[in-house]
Amino acid sequence: MRVDDEFDYLTQMLPHHQEAVTAARQLRRSERPQMRRLGESIVATQSAEIVKMKAWLDQWYSGRSTAVGYRPMMRDLSKLSGDALDEAFLRDMIPHHMGAIMMSQQLLMRGRAEHEQVAAFARTVRDDQHAEMFQMRQWLADWFGETGMPGGPGPVGDGRQGWCGW
Repeated sequence: MRVDDEFDYLTQMLPHHQEAVTAARQLRRSERPQMRRLGESIVATQSAEIVKMKAWLDQWYSGRSTAVGYRPMMRDLSKLSGDALDEAFLRDMIPHHMGAIMMSQQLLMRGRAEHEQVAAFARTVRDDQHAEMFQMRQWLADWFGETGMPGGPGPVGDGRQGWCGW
């Protein structure tokens, strides 16, 4: 996941967000209220962000193709239920969120955002998904005894604020 410029960031983030929305909708079937709330939050937030990104692309990059070679990061959750659904979602969504955090950080650190709205959006994605990722890691530890992070090294709840394992 490499981000070269603002246009690249937005076009890559669209299918990334859509995948998260699709997966989060499956959490309506979770038996855990925390997971159902997380799913509702991801669907609401990222659906609104998809609309915003499409509007920016139309406004600032009209006529450019937004097609990208996106490779899905999450498995099909539609046939899972109970603990299997919750654990698979958490195991897949943590590295998925890490991808969005990394793309957002690349855009910001390289100063590639051409519009302040996109820079602010990238900061929000980075910070909000970082917080969600740590909550999901804690649930993996509490509910499934997971002591490492899917997609990266490091113990869950090790107290190092801001550490994501990449």
